[in-house]
Amino acid sequence: MLDDTITTSKQIHKQTGKTFYYATRLLPERIRTATYVQYGFFRIADEVVDQPDAMPADDQRARLEQYRAAAKGETDTDDEVLSAFDSLREVADIPDEEVDAFIDAMARDIDKDRYETYEELEGYMRGSAVAVGQMMLEVMDPEEKETARPHAGALAEAFQLSNFLRDVGEDIEEYGRIYLPIETLERFDSGPEDIVERRATDGFKAAVRAEMARAERLYREGVAGIRYLPEDCQFAVLLSAVLYAEHHRRIEAVDYDTIHEDAELSRARKLYLIAKTYWHWRRTHDPEATFYAVSAVPEEAPRTEHHPEAVTGDVV
Repeated sequence: MLDDTITTSKQIHKQTGKTFYYATRLLPERIRTATYVQYGFFRIADEVVDQPDAMPADDQRARLEQYRAAAKGETDTDDEVLSAFDSLREVADIPDEEVDAFIDAMARDIDKDRYETYEELEGYMRGSAVAVGQMMLEVMDPEEKETARPHAGALAEAFQLSNFLRDVGEDIEEYGRIYLPIETLERFDSGPEDIVERRATDGFKAAVRAEMARAERLYREGVAGIRYLPEDCQFAVLLSAVLYAEHHRRIEAVDYDTIHEDAELSRARKLYLIAKTYWHWRRTHDPEATFYAVSAVPEEAPRTEHHPEAVTGDVV
């Protein structure tokens, strides 16, 4: 697993990882290699349901079930990505239920393209994001694993929510999906039709701000748990949080119009944030202090006179 068998997984991560690949390179080798292996598995499963010219739904389900069985060692496979993941699963003692949760979430994307409530979306993210965070936690194997576990889940959820907010236009155009909860849109006199018809209304923008505030609350909870990770893993996880949260600054810069505007981070911006985060980290070695000194997330949630719910995340 440490040699040729991870080459494909590493290349998949490098080509498609966008934000996460930068932080992965800063992990210690024992974790970095395992992360490439995990990401390769996550990506090939995700691409079953995220191809513009995707195969028929029944074939997608069948392919995911093949991946599930191979990833859990229930069937033999000649796919080097799946084989490497199965080896890692055994070595790191990754629970089968986390693999199942992830594959189940991928399967949900076949039929489901709207989420009425945040609780419903949260159920999806339990597999598509939180399961990924829990698998990473098993690989890192911190001494206080159970203390770190809820924080890891919150941080993974924050990462995915930031991605959803960044990619509203892409998700509807390429996949016909809306991940903003309909109840949040309707709370601000918007609705899924605004996204379908590409209307970045004031209500849509207010809904994006509200969900950004929810994500920021999750970042605060997640970053508070970085201290429980192995010391040589903390900076890489902290940097991931800084980079993912930076999308919020980009979303603000495009006036919350992620239907039409690109909120991706430039390579130059990522490199600047890596340097700035490292400088603060060297001074304090405090994950929370560094995060709040560098990231787009304020340490305390602000409130506004006119729309307090839009910035506190109290939308349910």
